[in-house]
This record gives sequence, structure tokens and C-alpha cells, in this order.
Amino acid sequence: MRVKITLACTECKQRNYNMTKDKKAHPDRMETKKYCRFCKKHTMHKETR
Repeated sequence: MRVKITLACTECKQRNYNMTKDKKAHPDRMETKKYCRFCKKHTMHKETR
């Protein structure tokens, strides 16, 4: 089952990315390094509710 999630920048708290993830493969909150257009650099992004 794929679920829609939103990724938010850990530095500026802006919600930048919408994506889907497999709930069975990744039951906990996702965390990845992505580009933030507000910070203008690569930062860690965490899954938000």
C-alpha cells in the first residue's frame, strides 16, 4: 500500500516535496537529503503528517 507523504526542510521548516512511499517497506518516518529552494542548498528533509 503506497501512502502520500510530504517532506519538510529541517532548517527552514518549509514543505517542499510531495511523494509516495511503501508503508510496509518503510513503516517509520522517512528522512532524506534533498535540495531546498528557500535555503538554496541541500538539507535534510523529514516526513511530516
